Amino acid sequence: MAVMTYLEASRQALIEEMRRDERVWAVGEDLGRGGVFGQYKGLSDEFGAERIADAPISEACIMGAATGAAMMGSRPVVEMRFSDFALCATDELVNQAAKARYMFGGQARVPLVVRQPIGMWRSSAAQHSQSLEAWYAHIPGLVVICPSTPADNKGLLKSAIRCDDPVVYMEHKLLWPLEGEVPDGKDSLVPIGEAKVVRTGKDLTLVTWSATVHVAVEAAAKLAESGVDVEIIDLRTLWPWDKRCVMESVRRTGRLLVAHEAVSVAGFGAEIVACVCEILYDRLLAPPVRVAAPRVHIGYAPTLENEVRVTPQRLVDAAMRLLRKNPSARTTRDAK
Repeated sequence: MAVMTYLEASRQALIEEMRRDERVWAVGEDLGRGGVFGQYKGLSDEFGAERIADAPISEACIMGAATGAAMMGSRPVVEMRFSDFALCATDELVNQAAKARYMFGGQARVPLVVRQPIGMWRSSAAQHSQSLEAWYAHIPGLVVICPSTPADNKGLLKSAIRCDDPVVYMEHKLLWPLEGEVPDGKDSLVPIGEAKVVRTGKDLTLVTWSATVHVAVEAAAKLAESGVDVEIIDLRTLWPWDKRCVMESVRRTGRLLVAHEAVSVAGFGAEIVACVCEILYDRLLAPPVRVAAPRVHIGYAPTLENEVRVTPQRLVDAAMRLLRKNPSARTTRDAK
């Protein structure tokens, strides 16, 4: 094990994969100087400008070139700087990369990774703060990954680079400095589509991903002081998502709380709630609850930003409301 930041973990993952496979290369704006956050620092010194390729300020051009290169046998890592900027390349990603394997009957594949830093970060305002993971989960042909820890950021990025389908890889900007233990070894992969139970519990299931995982952990600690035992599931991969893990947990707890930073309306939390209700409607002790952002733009001012932020207290309040929906059901607190 080694202790490193979320950012450094991703940098090491890319270095290891580029050393392992000469077909892996990266393309984007300002990669030669290390990238906007430093994720590519020093890589051009080792791999040169052909494999750490600086591109013009045109996301559509970057995505189109990478899609063609992937179809020809290379494995590009595409840097979009911010997830918001990737919207300029939606046609190339959604109508070309995501559909090529299907439209060519499996004769062509597009093994590329599209890195999209997401989320609110230092008053970055409405055009630099969005979390749009649900958009991509909606598109057939795309894999969608949202790691929450340094270990997962390394293991999942390595798995994404080795995947034969296009992967939308979303890293929360607030997590860049987060430190944690990361397994050693070039093949320490994290499987795509496998959730992680961060905390076991009996009273309710809290499903989340990305930076909101850490908010959920803090909320669960507060709830534990009141005798409420929360199970936290970090999805890690939104598509394919680990339906079995979530269903097994909700089947035991009887209650579901879903939390995410993205807008609640048509967010991926709605998909989770719908699936749980369809499969476990007769096992639920209360209607599922979502905690997410309202359908508003993210303001520049911290006071406005905080109005849409998912906080530990919002999760605590939602959990307590969820428990009160069926006061006759036993909880850990009732049993004491």
